[in-house]
Formats: sequence, C-alpha cells, structure tokens
Amino acid sequence: MRALNYLELESELDRSGIGTATDQQRAALSRTDVDVVTSPWRGGHPARAPFSAAVGRGLFRDYDLAHCNLVGPGSVAVARHAKRNDIPLVLHTHVTREDFAESFRGSEAVGPLLGRYLRWFYSQADLVLCPSTYTKRVLESYPVDAPILPMSNGVDAESLAGFEELRAEYRNRYELDGMAVFAVGNVFERKGLTTFCELAAETEYDFAWFGPYDTGPHASKTVRRWVTDPPENVTFTGWIDDIRGAFGAGDVYLFPTKNENQGIAVLEAMACGKAVVLRDIPVFEEFYTHGHDCLKCSTRAEFRRALELLARDEDLRRRLGENARETAAEHSLDRVGERLAAAYREAYDAEREGRSVDLSRLR
Repeated sequence: MRALNYLELESELDRSGIGTATDQQRAALSRTDVDVVTSPWRGGHPARAPFSAAVGRGLFRDYDLAHCNLVGPGSVAVARHAKRNDIPLVLHTHVTREDFAESFRGSEAVGPLLGRYLRWFYSQADLVLCPSTYTKRVLESYPVDAPILPMSNGVDAESLAGFEELRAEYRNRYELDGMAVFAVGNVFERKGLTTFCELAAETEYDFAWFGPYDTGPHASKTVRRWVTDPPENVTFTGWIDDIRGAFGAGDVYLFPTKNENQGIAVLEAMACGKAVVLRDIPVFEEFYTHGHDCLKCSTRAEFRRALELLARDEDLRRRLGENARETAAEHSLDRVGERLAAAYREAYDAEREGRSVDLSRLR
C-alpha cells in the first residue's frame, strides 16, 4: 500500500506536539510494509502543483490512502480529492475545540466556530484516529459522524537515547541546582503555566520550562506576563536545539495541564525514567496510575505536597521513574506501527468492498 501521511505547515510545526506525533507515525510506519509519501502535491509543494496540472499530470500524486494530520485548507483539498476519487480518507484528531482553548490570544472566542468546523471536517473521514478514549468521547459529543478509533501517539524512546550525557551541560547552561522541576513544550496557559509559576513562587526548587513561547500579538496576556516577569527561580529557556537536554537536566516532570488529548512529552519524560507529577484530568486516567508511575494532583496545595514528598524521598522518585519507563514501553513505535498499518488496511479494504470501516476488526 502507498499511503499519504500529510501534515500541512510541516516546517512551522516541527517542534510542536502535532509535528512530533506525525514524525512518530512515519517512523512507526517505516517498520511496516506501508510505503509512505508525505506530500500530496506533484512537485512536492502546492506552489509547484499547478505546473504539473498544466501539462496534464494533475495536482495530486498517486496514493492508495490519504491520512491528514491537520485541519487547514491543504487538508481540506486532500479530503475533497480523496472523496472524489474513492480514495479512503483517514483524519487524525490532534486538534479539538477543548484543547485549543487558552493556547493563543482569542482562542476561547473562536471556540464555538471551531467546534462546528471540526465536526464538519472530521465527519468526512472514512476513519477518524484520535490519541485517547477521552478524545473519542469529546468527538462523539460534537457529534462527529464517522468511525472513531483511539490510538496512542506513542513515544520514540530511541530518539531520546543519550539524554543523561547532557545533564551537566544543560544544568550549567540554565543554572539549575538540586531537584529541578521541569516542563517541556510550547508555553501555553492551557498547559498549566500559572500553576507552574505559582508553585515555583511557593517553593525553593529550581523550575525550568523548556520550549518556545510567543510574546507577540498572538500571545495571551497570561503568557506575556509570566515569561517577561517570572518568579526568580523560574527559567523559560525558549527554543532549545536538542530536546534531550531538557530530560537530562530535569528531575521531576511537572505537567499541570488543564486539557490534553494525550501529552507526548509526558511519555517522553517517562521513557527517560523521570518522576512525573500530573494534573488529575480524565485523559490521564486511561494511561497512568497514581502512586505507581506518577503522582496526580487536583489543587495547588496537592501539587506542592507532591513536590515536597519527592524532594525528600529519592527512593520514591526512583521507583516512580522505573515504573514510568515500563509504562512508556507500552507505547512503543513498534506497537503504533502495527496498529496504524492495520487501520490503513481496514480503511482500504472497506472502501474497495463498499462498506464502512469495521472497528471490531481493529481491537
């Protein structure tokens, strides 16, 4: 099978969660017999496609199945082309109305409109993939009229190999000492920015958030306030060239996110054997167990007590980290590749046989 695995705006989303998830899909599929193309356009770019069309070759490349990872105009064009030409269409839910909130300035205001758009867009699919059962329930509430299959984004543990060797370099670079509390990813209020900073102000540990942030017109007032005037024990690193340095430098991964579809960076921290502290939200119920591979908290006081406990009990940190590494192994790219290839085959067979995708064949 030749499958299109498409992410529009790919270069702009290189270090985002969506970009990471797409990279991991492709790495997982490389371990299967699926032949992957990453651009739908003849010539490799939409600007070049019209030249191919002008000489009778068409705008789109040839592929047996289309899988889109975003929801913009490029993906809409691919979806329309697939439906016109009886090409099975798989749409991946990395964006929901709920997790878009508190990401950028004005994101909450456009939420209702976004929800209606996403319902229309995802309902075109022959199969919708999403990172969690929680996300499936969210989509069903819209409602999305298409078969929906939860599938872990997985974690590329091999890409993190050698993180320990970067510990001294990155701790020295960002002046981290003692038990370093850290987060990884784009700096958004949705991901618990205020809680992160307020906890730092109430404790004596060094806090570091590794990841880019925006202080321009698209940034929320909350992000601008915290990154320009953080507590003195908080470092916002901005973009870092080697994300392994974050996992080498940090000791306790703190993720007080308010809404998430899965959270790849959590799995990355776990794959590195870090103790993880999470907000107790529904999506984490299906993946992680409090007291076994993480600590879950609901209030700032609970977060503070969790950090204090981990600071004085190194054995607990070690045990949580060891169990977390085992949890991350359940989300290996080998497993993701097998499930993704099976989903492609079922969507392809269903299209050829003139039936709907049968989710019972993908359990």
